Amino acid sequence: MWGMRNRRVAIVIAALAVVIGLGVHSLGVRAAAQEDDSPVCSLRFVVVRDYNSKPVKNASVVMHPVSKGKQSRGGLELKTDTDGRASFDGVPYGPLRIQVLATGFQTYGQDYAVDKPDMEIVVRLKRPQGQYSIYEQHPEEKKDQQAPDQKSSDQKAPDQKPPDQKPPDQKAPDKKPQ
Repeated sequence: MWGMRNRRVAIVIAALAVVIGLGVHSLGVRAAAQEDDSPVCSLRFVVVRDYNSKPVKNASVVMHPVSKGKQSRGGLELKTDTDGRASFDGVPYGPLRIQVLATGFQTYGQDYAVDKPDMEIVVRLKRPQGQYSIYEQHPEEKKDQQAPDQKSSDQKAPDQKPPDQKPPDQKAPDKKPQ
């Protein structure tokens, strides 16, 4: 009984340590940017549906710093409110990769140049598209637009005969000899 209880307490303490560590890390990044006297930006995000412009609540907005064209390790995740808004102050100037994830929508990703003291980024999320299958019929494609390496079922190679014909060197027996 005491062993199980101690294990639960240890898990709760570990979870709190991780949350506190992440908070201190993000504050440290913000403080380091401000200590260098490098300019910082206040970013605001608005996440809406593409088809009707209504806000998307509880979407994850992930910010990744980009260095030399590559995404740096780490990042910061924000959640949108009921109005589809999220914000973060103290983002250092430079390239920033934004990813937005929400249930029932395509993942959005784009690189931005943070170069103003205040920026608002509007993200329009799209519904997922249907997957293309070669096993389904696609009436929008015309037969004359097939790739040259594909042959339709009625086109045969020149050396092949239709299945109902016999090669000319074999004669079909038409009658029994008498």
